[in-house]
Amino acid sequence: MISKHKISDIRKLHLKKFRDAEGLFLVEGRKSVEMLLASDFRVEELFATEEAYERNRRMLESVPVTLVTMAEMERISTLATPPELMAVACQASQSLMIPDNEPVLVLDRIADPGNLGTIIRTADWFGFQHIVCSTDCVEFYNPKTIQATMGSFAHLVPHYTDLVPFLRAQAPRRRIIGAFLNGESLNTFKFQSSDIIVIGSESNGISPEVEQQVSQRITIPSPVSGRATAESLNAAIAAAIIMCRFAQ
Repeated sequence: MISKHKISDIRKLHLKKFRDAEGLFLVEGRKSVEMLLASDFRVEELFATEEAYERNRRMLESVPVTLVTMAEMERISTLATPPELMAVACQASQSLMIPDNEPVLVLDRIADPGNLGTIIRTADWFGFQHIVCSTDCVEFYNPKTIQATMGSFAHLVPHYTDLVPFLRAQAPRRRIIGAFLNGESLNTFKFQSSDIIVIGSESNGISPEVEQQVSQRITIPSPVSGRATAESLNAAIAAAIIMCRFAQ
């Protein structure tokens, strides 16, 4: 059983200002909760329906669980179809410690939480350990972002910072590669292990002030030149193609 006061507290975490104030975030669904429990994140509370608890007893035995009805789960969930498992977890502390020989993915003004989550999931797949976001990127702890990572939030926490001074500090020892609609074809470009790869916003691309820090421009060529009618690629798709090519 869950109290009305507790329901109110959890529902507040649907909003960024309360997530920031409390330093907490929501994790919904069995797969995401499983990844959370195996990570370094500290779990504050865990909620489960009785049926889900019985099916996942071994996974949940190390943490205290509050049993709730599906009606109660529906009230605290952010999802249209409420999950059977849900956790409240503590946000991780940020640390921008990046070895000079490892690549960095930089995201400039990504606005859609689904895109950010997909990029994080893809970066996890291709072995990118470092993501740096502009301060006006969508929030990592947005429930839609967490959901879209499909558990990769537990492996890869992006750092938020002012990109211009960050890139200026990196420029003496790294190439800063920007994804544009014009530039050297990705088919011929040769990546280096220490490259910083910048992906811009869904609607406007890389901002002018960040563009000034870019040392080399790349583009994803269409294999059907002259026949492609799409104006550009989705930011998450573009990031996936570039990371795939980098990993080859």
